[in-house]
Amino acid sequence: MLSPSVGPARASVSPAHSAPPELPELQAIEILLRDLCAGHRDDLLGRIAWEHIGSGGKRLRARLGLQAVTALGGRATAGIAWGAACELLHNASLIHDDIQDGDILRRGQPALWSRYGVAQAINAGDLCIALGYAAIDQVPVADATKWQLTRILARASELIVRGQAAEMSLLSRGVPTWADYASCVEGKTSALFALPIEGAAIVAGKSLDEAAAIADACRPLGLLFQIQDDVLDLFGENGRDMAGSDLAQAGKASAFVVEQLRLDPSSERWLMDVVMAPRETTTRAQIDAIIARFAHEGALAAVWQRMDAIQAHLRDAPELARVPGLRALIDGFVAVALRPVAHTRPRAS
Repeated sequence: MLSPSVGPARASVSPAHSAPPELPELQAIEILLRDLCAGHRDDLLGRIAWEHIGSGGKRLRARLGLQAVTALGGRATAGIAWGAACELLHNASLIHDDIQDGDILRRGQPALWSRYGVAQAINAGDLCIALGYAAIDQVPVADATKWQLTRILARASELIVRGQAAEMSLLSRGVPTWADYASCVEGKTSALFALPIEGAAIVAGKSLDEAAAIADACRPLGLLFQIQDDVLDLFGENGRDMAGSDLAQAGKASAFVVEQLRLDPSSERWLMDVVMAPRETTTRAQIDAIIARFAHEGALAAVWQRMDAIQAHLRDAPELARVPGLRALIDGFVAVALRPVAHTRPRAS
């Protein structure tokens, strides 16, 4: 089962951001992340990157990569550097997302671009991508296996960037369908959940075909987490600027926007007038009104139906049924995803 979520490191690794990880391998990941950021010398860019990485987060991709190795029969220590590689790529995407979205807060603290400027934040994100490959060099496997890990990390990086670009243009291409939305998430978010599992399977000694099949079975986990993030943005604590930050970002299509337009096509005009408007012209009152309509006109219920369907799909996946340890791990991640938004589930009428 997934271990309880905690913050990034002990005080010896990072200055009092939160409680220590409860698994020694997670502590080892924190130390490796810090050391990779520092590099051969303690320069400004490394400190900027570590400021972001050490600021918090649940370390879900690191945990998934680490714990999937053991669930698939490998040694826990073999998953340390692989978990760090996945976490670095994830954090790179967050740094770049904040720049593109214009969010000035991340995890309740100033986003890197708002503190150090766009140029240095881009540099820090790029550094995290590069350090992901450096982490792979420390995975205790043969060089041929390291190449396989490098290849899937590169492929995931490509999917993330293409998914982000597709999401940014989604609403400009007309009224999006659920398939359109899911396709964007497939790259942007799902790739970062399938990647740790595919690499863990390779580290644990599975064939490339076996690893790809196992990762594909777990890929819907990324869609579940993205939908949950959309719910959290409107109805929970998102650690960013304000509730409805995604609505304020011009041209962003969330699960709620897609479902509202599906349920009520006549919503297009009033909803698009706000969603497509520049961030600085969107008012708090407009966002609150849209959130209320999502809650009362069925979009929230529809989004929950999507999450329930994904949970059922993961529960019934034959590839996971054949690996009980991995199945239990995925069940734990589903529980982690749904816990912060459980209070938003509409009551059955």
